[in-house]
Amino acid sequence: EVIVVDDGSTDESAAVARRYAPRVRLLERERGGVAAARNAGVGVARGTHLAFLDADDVLTPRSVAARLEAAAQAAVPPDFVWGRVRCFVSPDLDASEAAVIACPTEPVRGRLPGGLLLRRATFDALGPLPTHLRVGEFIAWAARAPELGLVELDIPDVVLARRLHRTNMGRTQR
Repeated sequence: EVIVVDDGSTDESAAVARRYAPRVRLLERERGGVAAARNAGVGVARGTHLAFLDADDVLTPRSVAARLEAAAQAAVPPDFVWGRVRCFVSPDLDASEAAVIACPTEPVRGRLPGGLLLRRATFDALGPLPTHLRVGEFIAWAARAPELGLVELDIPDVVLARRLHRTNMGRTQR
């Protein structure tokens, strides 16, 4: 199932999502922040596993399948499955803007929401993402996994293409 959470956006995201109904479910809400939007999406999700995708990034064609297959083949069933992330500079940037963005040339460990697939039961055990944080909410949430003894699996597959641009949260929010 694909759920698009429109967190009070001012662009045409909701209209685009509506064009894909009923294959895509649209959840429209007043702006509450990234953590609140993710929590809202999880709240209506019906699946046994969860994966996240930010509007400016792109899942690779076998992103979810690769992580599900790795989980099924693991000796110990993992709670988290992390894939690799390939970063790219947004093509809408001019050369001077692009030059100041550090973009790794090789795939990196996917410690981003889009790099993670997890069991729904794992999300429930960790609880919702903290909505009081404006930045770093996912890091704070995922960092609790070792405290709970959750099993994490890293796979070598690139599962996410991360767009680097002038308004990435890590660049605009400190």
